[in-house]
Order: sequence, then structure tokens, then C-alpha cells
Amino acid sequence: MQARKKYVLLGLCACCWLLLFYWGGGVQVRLLKLLGQQRGDVVRPWPDWTDRVLLPGYAQLEELQTGPGSAESPRQRHQAWTGIYKDSRCRMETCFDFTRCRRRGRDGFRVYVYPSEKGERGSESYRKILTSIGESRYYTTDPREACLFVLGIDTLDRDQLSGQFVPNLDDRIKGYPLWNEGQNHLIFNLYSGTWPNYTEDLGFNIGQAILAKASLNTEHFRPGFDVSIPLFSKDHPQKGGERGWLVRNTVPPRRKYLLMFKGKRYLTGIGSDTRNALHHIHNGKDIVSLTTCRHGKDWEKHKDARCDHDNLEYERFDYQELLHNSTFCLVPRGRRLGSFRFLESLQAACVPVLLSNGWELPFSDVIQWNQAVIEGDERLLLQVPSTVHAVGNERVLALRQRTQMLWDAYFSSVDKIVLTTLEIIKDRVFSHVSRNKYMWNALPGGLLVLPEYSTHLAHFPFYYLSLGVSPGQEFTAIIHAVSPLVSQSQPIMKLLQVVSKSKYCSQIIILWNSEKPPPHRSKWPPMPVPLTVTDGRRKTSSRFLPNVAIETEAVLSLDEDTVLLTSEVNFAFMVWMSFPERIVGYPPRSHFWDPVKNAWGYTSKWTNEYSIVLTGAAFYHRYYHYLFSHYLPPSLRALVDRTSNCEDILMNFLVSAVTHLPPIKVAQRKQYKELPSPQGTKMSAPWANPEHFTQRQECVNSFASWFGYMPLVHSQFRLDPLLFKDQVSVLRKKYKDLEHA
Repeated sequence: MQARKKYVLLGLCACCWLLLFYWGGGVQVRLLKLLGQQRGDVVRPWPDWTDRVLLPGYAQLEELQTGPGSAESPRQRHQAWTGIYKDSRCRMETCFDFTRCRRRGRDGFRVYVYPSEKGERGSESYRKILTSIGESRYYTTDPREACLFVLGIDTLDRDQLSGQFVPNLDDRIKGYPLWNEGQNHLIFNLYSGTWPNYTEDLGFNIGQAILAKASLNTEHFRPGFDVSIPLFSKDHPQKGGERGWLVRNTVPPRRKYLLMFKGKRYLTGIGSDTRNALHHIHNGKDIVSLTTCRHGKDWEKHKDARCDHDNLEYERFDYQELLHNSTFCLVPRGRRLGSFRFLESLQAACVPVLLSNGWELPFSDVIQWNQAVIEGDERLLLQVPSTVHAVGNERVLALRQRTQMLWDAYFSSVDKIVLTTLEIIKDRVFSHVSRNKYMWNALPGGLLVLPEYSTHLAHFPFYYLSLGVSPGQEFTAIIHAVSPLVSQSQPIMKLLQVVSKSKYCSQIIILWNSEKPPPHRSKWPPMPVPLTVTDGRRKTSSRFLPNVAIETEAVLSLDEDTVLLTSEVNFAFMVWMSFPERIVGYPPRSHFWDPVKNAWGYTSKWTNEYSIVLTGAAFYHRYYHYLFSHYLPPSLRALVDRTSNCEDILMNFLVSAVTHLPPIKVAQRKQYKELPSPQGTKMSAPWANPEHFTQRQECVNSFASWFGYMPLVHSQFRLDPLLFKDQVSVLRKKYKDLEHA
């Protein structure tokens, strides 16, 4: 009886449970369906925790790259890519003809630009690129000499909806007799694809050509062959460019805002998911993330519920003020992977935080970007604030300093972007004589380190400090002689004796630039060091030509009429040993800006401030001879030879451009006098020529024009010997002769 009651009770419980499920669940589902049919909506079951609708800050990579409304899968994109770029497996060894580049040895890297077709102007950005190539030391007008070819047709904007789009490129390129399926050709591109997917499609088959492209996807990048370049605007300067915004020794390294972004928000299409989620991290305090949908003609037709609020918040903050006062800058992808925000952040020393999955960063072959940027993940946007919060002050300062080095070395002008591209390709062609990663990622940057001079770090003056090495203990004196030798009492004779007595002097080279032939060796005085007389070919610039006879790292450049004491030479050399990357010497000069003439001026007045040390009596590293002859364009050296003037100013421009530092002036006796020309000579001192000073004014402006900015740096720094001019016994002073009038 008791067991029967138990079974009845269990049966009733089961019936009640079924009735509750039917009325509590089934009816509810039917009601939801009924309501959904009335509204025309689709009823969804209760979302799972992985539902991406609840987590708009997280998305699948395929969604972010494809965009809403697009059914294109990664496989379809890959098939489209391989259909357009049939040589997607190209490498230098398989798709590049090295023999074209090695016919003339190291001088074989020449670049030929096809002439533009009549009536075709091209975009302003492409004209800047072609100008940079045309003014480079690699340019040739003879296609038979060329190692690399660049199209005269504008290929920067391949968006079919753009006004800069050039149609029928396939047919036009095939008409070039040297095209050869693109072999040894370089194609520049900033924008590819079009609405809505913005694929990598360029609209023509590049064949075996090297692609220098912005917004390159790692999926399509051909390592060791293509070159990823930054996206830059049409207003990007041709030369020079503005300096970075980081002031030296800026402490503390953190700024008012921790993280910031201000830019467009896309309501639909590729790239919209990433930027639509940025409002989740905005707090208006230390994190400012602002977007606006007010762009494009039909933005009001597509605006969503957030647009009006976002637009109001967007106007509250000034973009330039945010750049100046933010530690980290978000660089999310736009329609394409690259963004103008990238270069803007680098210049502002605002550490870029990248949200662009799959982007092959600019010049990734050579630049170690982990030292300058933080790479985020579009799918993990909500983790970005905690990530940047965790970066310590020392790391922040190191990141900011590296942004400035990279900006100044490779990105501040179109010239630098183009030359970096060419140098990367050249290093691939001549891989046995190429820069290593350290040279690319340390000051002064790869463009100013010529591997033809050496591939060893210890041979360059600007690496001594980081390597912990010191320059050699001897110097070579080079005396520039322009007057014929007619008397044993000429200043050059005394100068030879003074210099040769220095215990640091290894040898003396006389660079003979006189109209008359050099005298026999017996005419020169005997001295304790080797003396060599070389022909300067009556070119003023020859004093800075590389000379195989120079075996020391230090070079003492002297004019034939320089008046010095041996102790002065010794002291200047000891100073140079501490600053081997700079010019160290005696006669100072300065430059200034003349607002009336709207030009640079040059002055020889003795003041406490200077920016030039004349090479008539100065020490510098022998590498600058090689840089002077192989980095500077022939046009500047021709200007020096034509005027027989300004070579010293040009050398100061070059060294300051490398170091971003002024030369160093050392203590001297104030008895430098402009000596008359020796009797029996028709030549007069250059400063006696009334045109001499005018020419130097013009030189300063010509040099500044080529560099694109003024590299000279003012200084009031002078180094004196210990106890110099102090009221103590002369016996306690090492360089006591320097104080004699």
C-alpha cells in the first residue's frame, strides 16, 4: 500500500512538470513568434555568451576584413589576388635580373624613369616621387645603364571611383619595350581596390615587378621582394620635412592624456566594425576616443542613433592639442589597413597603438617596429587601455625617442620615403655589401650609413659610444695648397714644422691645387713623419675626396696659411677624441635668418654663438670624406668648384645633418690674421675678393634648399684646457702656450 502511494505521487509530480514546461515555455515561445510575425522581426533564441552582438568590441578577423554585406571569404580573396598577381611567389632570386645591376660593379645600381606621355600630368604625390628619383644619385637618363625601372604613368591611386585613376594600364604598359613582364620594374601604389571591399586589386597585372605599396596585407606581401611603404598625404613635404615634436630629455615621459584617437567612423563597409567599437574605451578623462560620422555626401541618410552625440563630443577636442598632449595614439585601420594617423603619431612622439590586423608595417624588412609601436588586436579592443596602462615610464620614453629617430630618418619627407625604398632594394641586389639591422635602427639611420665605405660598425664615428670603443690615437693632416712654392718663409713651411712635431701626427698629405706643378720633394723641409704631395686637380671639393692614403680615423684639415702652435693642435685632437662624430676646430662662423630678405644669412663676426667651424683648421672623421663625395649630389660639389668657395660650409651642413648637433669650438690664441699673399704670386687671399662673402651667403641658401631644411645648429659651447686663463702658476698648466698673446 505504501509503495503504491509513492508511485502515484511520483506520477503526479511528473505530470505537473510537463504542464509547467508546456505553459511556461511553449506558450512563451509561441507568443514571441506571434509578436515577431506582427513586427516582421526575426526572433532569436537566448544568446550564448560568445554571441558577438553582446560584445561589439570583439569580432572575428574575417568579419573585420570583409565588412557587412560582403560574402567574400578569405579563400575568394586569395583566388582574386592570385588571379591578378600571377607571380605572387616572386622572390629576388626568381623574378629579378641581377646582371643588369652588376655590369658596373658597385656603381651599377641606376634607376630609369620612363618619360611621361604628352598631356599626362599625374597626381602631385606621384610627381614628388618621380622628382625624388630624378634628383637622387641613382638616377640615369640612359635605360641601357638601368638596374631598376619606374613607370612614368601614375599608379598611386587604383580606386576606380577616384579622379586620379588611370584606365587601361595593362595595354599601355605592355607597349613598353623594356617591360619584360615587369622584371626589374618598381611600381608605387598608395590606394588599391574600391568600394565596398577595397581589395588589393590594382586593376592591372604587375607581373614580376616589385611592388612598393601602402596598406600591404601580410597575406599578399612577398617577403624580400615587395616593399611596404607608409600612406602619406599629397601635402607631405618633398624634402626635409618638419622635425619631430619630442624635446630632448622631456621628463616626465607621460602626457596629460594616456590614449587618444580622433577620426572618422564608418557606418557600413569594411573597416566599420573596428571604428564603430572605439566609443567603448572613451572616458573623456585620460582616454579620449572620438569619432564622427559627418563625412561623405550621404552621411545623414546612413547615420545611426549615436551619430549626433558623437559629433557633439567630437567638436569638443582639438586634434592638434590632443596630439601634443597624449602619450599613446590609437591607429585603427580605415577602409584600408594603413592610415594617415600613423605618420602623424610618429612625428608627434605619440606612441602608435596599432589596430590593423594583417598590416605589413612600412619598411618592415629593416625597421624593428617593436621598439617604436604597440601592436594591438582589433578583436581585443577592450584590452588596449589596460595594456598601455601597464607600460612603465622608462619604456614609454624609449618608445617615444624611437618614434623620433624613425620619423626623422625615413618618414619626414617624400625624398626619404623614396630613397629608403631604393636603398632597401639596393641592399638586396648587393647583399654582400649591405647594411645590417643595427645600422637601420640606430642613429643616424640607414640612409646616412653607406655600406660601400664599410659594413663594420666600428668604422663609423657615430657608433663608437654605443660600442664602447675609442678612435685611434693618431691623425692625418691634409694641407690644402693653392699658392706656388716660391720661398722657404711661406706660411706653409712653418705649418709643416708645427704639425709634424705633434706626437699624434701620423702623416701629412699636401693637396696641391696650384696652377703650377708641385715642387720636387727636396724643396720641402725634412720632418719626422711621412709627407705625400697629391694632385688636387684644381678642384676645391677635392680636399674632401676619399683618399686611400688616409690610414687614420682622424683627419686634420688645414689651409696653407693657417697659424697654429703644436700645443693647439694637440689639445684640439684630444677634444676630438671625445667627440669623434663632430667637427672640432678653431675659426667659428654663424648663420642667421634675415626676415627682410626672407633668406638665410652668413656672418663672420666674433660672437659667443656659432654654428660653423671652418675646415681651414679642424678635425673630423675620415668617413665624412666618403659621405661628402658619395652622398651629396654632383650639383652641390659643382657649385663649390665653380666658385672655389663654400666647401667648408657644405661640410658643416653635412656633419650637422648626420649628428643633429653643432660643431665644437676649442680655445685659441686671438692672433689669427689675414696674411698677405706671398711675394711673386698673382693670387690674392679669397677674402680680398668682394664677391667672396656674397658667394658664401648664396651657398648657405643653396645648401639649405637641397637639404630641405636648415641642419646647422647654434651653440655657445667652447672647450678650454684645464686651468685655462686661471690665476695660478704656469707650471701647473699643460697647454700654457695657448695663453700667450
